[in-house]
Amino acid sequence: MKALVRPIPGRASPSLALALLILAAPVQASSDAKNAPKGDAAFGEYLSGTCVTCHQVSGKATGGIPPIVAWPEDQFIAVMNAYRSKDRENQVMRTIAAALNDEEIAALAAYFGGLILQPDTKK
Repeated sequence: MKALVRPIPGRASPSLALALLILAAPVQASSDAKNAPKGDAAFGEYLSGTCVTCHQVSGKATGGIPPIVAWPEDQFIAVMNAYRSKDRENQVMRTIAAALNDEEIAALAAYFGGLILQPDTKK
């Protein structure tokens, strides 16, 4: 069976190039995470008004709306980016996430990640 793609003399073979690309992908992803802006919690608090319209600052889930208090920052950022890229379903969250830039998402992640879940006072 003949190869469909023939290597060019003096160049890496296509399969080698593909293998290198695949191996480099995790390095690029971790590099992107390191280059992500560090969130400013005070700016996040300023921006949080839209979020707390639905998500409770207490960290309680209400009416099917999940809590976002005390989430790890990287998880918050990943979820918001998934809404921005339309990989997650929820038209309201897609609209909100699309209006935010990376710095604003990082700030919100820092703010909500820094909040402490309030104890349940009902007995």
